[in-house]
Amino acid sequence: MRSLVIGLFCGALGLGPTAAISQNAQHWVPPAPHIPGEDLVHKTASQAGFDAWVADFKTRARREGISETVLDRAFRGIEYNSDVIAKDRRQSEFTKQIWDYLDSAASPTRVSNGQRAMRQHSRTLDAIERQYGVDKYVVSAIWGVESAYGATRGDINVIEAMATLAYDGRRGRFFEQQLMSALKIVQAGDTHPRNMKGSWAGAMGHTQFIPTSFEAFAVDGDGDGKRDIWSNDPTDALASTAAYLARHGWNTGQPWGVEVILPSGFDYSSARRDNMRSPGDWAARGVVGIDGKPVPNYGRASILLPAGAAGAAFMIFDNFAVLERYNKADAYVIGVGHLSDRLKGGPGIQASWPRGYAPLSFKEKKEMQRILKREGFLDDKVDGIVGPNTINAIRDYQTSIGVTPDGYPSQTLLQHLKS
Repeated sequence: MRSLVIGLFCGALGLGPTAAISQNAQHWVPPAPHIPGEDLVHKTASQAGFDAWVADFKTRARREGISETVLDRAFRGIEYNSDVIAKDRRQSEFTKQIWDYLDSAASPTRVSNGQRAMRQHSRTLDAIERQYGVDKYVVSAIWGVESAYGATRGDINVIEAMATLAYDGRRGRFFEQQLMSALKIVQAGDTHPRNMKGSWAGAMGHTQFIPTSFEAFAVDGDGDGKRDIWSNDPTDALASTAAYLARHGWNTGQPWGVEVILPSGFDYSSARRDNMRSPGDWAARGVVGIDGKPVPNYGRASILLPAGAAGAAFMIFDNFAVLERYNKADAYVIGVGHLSDRLKGGPGIQASWPRGYAPLSFKEKKEMQRILKREGFLDDKVDGIVGPNTINAIRDYQTSIGVTPDGYPSQTLLQHLKS
C-alpha cells in the first residue's frame, strides 16, 4: 500500500493530510445524521469507558517504567476527545490529483517563505548539512510541506489524542505504542505534557514526528540537553529530520529525482520501480533531461509516471526511497523534492498535466480492482487504494488489450474493464 504516514510522520501542507495525503488514498465518510442530545449521551458513555481504559493503561505504563509523577502530570485533565475521532473517521474519499498537490506544495508563497526562512536560519541549516550530509534544501522542503515552516505545528494535546485513538480501538495497538512513547518522552525531560502539542494523529513539531519516531531518531541540535521540536526555534526539529534521513541511507550529492523527456515510442511497461538502470542506460533508450542532454550519473534510477503517459516523467534515484521513509505517498515525495528544487532557484515542472482529467472515485477504484481481480490480473485485496500491485495489474491489463501500459487508473481504463 503506497500511502500515508502511519509508518512515521504526518504532513500538514494546509491540505489536511494528517496521515492521508496521497493522490491514491483519501477516504471521506459523510457525517451521520445528527440526533438531538446524541452527542452528550455518546460523550458521557465514552468518557466513562475511557476513564476505565486509562486506569488500565496506567497499570501497563507503570510496568514499562513510567513514573507516577509523569502519569499524574500527563493525564491530568485528559478527556475522551470526540473531535479527534471525528477527524479520524472523516478523512476525505476524494482524490487530490498530483498536480493540485504540487500546486500547493511548491506554490510561489511556499517557495518565497521558504527562501526567507532559509536565510533566517542559514547558519543552522549549513551546520546541519555539514554534520549529516543531507541537502539543506531537502530538510527545508520537509519543514515547508509539514508545517509551512513552523506556522502550522498543531495545537491538539498529543497525550489526549493518542489516548482517545488507542481507546477507540480502530488502530488501537498503533496508538497505544504512540501514547507509551509520548510518556517516555515526557519522562526523559524533553518536554512537558502541556507543551506536547501536535496534530490529531500525533504528529508533532516543525517537521511532524510521531512519538515512536521521535524516540528513535530525534536529536538535540542546539546542545541544550533537550530534543525540543516544539520550540519556536526549529533547530532540534531540522537536525532531527536530517538525522532521520541520514540514518535511512541518504546519499550525499544525489538528487531525489529529475524531470525527464521520454522518446517517441517509449516502452511504458519499463517505467517500474524495480527496473533500475544507470542514467547512461536510460539515455541509450532515449530518456534525457529537460535540457535534452543525458542525465548525469547520480546512480541507479527508475522512471516514475505519477500521472501516467499524459503528465510529467521523472527519473528517480535511491534518495527518492529514503524520502519515502518519511511518507510513502509518491505525491508527498515529489512535492518535497520539487519544493527543494524550487528553493534552490530551479524551475517549475516543465511538462503539462492532464488537468481536465476526471478522476476515479473511491467507489470506482474498488470496482476497477474487483474487475482486475476477477479477470486474473490482480492478486491483492480490493480496498480502493491504488498501490504498486494495482498499478502493475493495470499495466498487465493494458498490455493485454494493446493500449499504452502506463498503469494509470483513469475513467477510460474503467470503461475498457467494464466493456
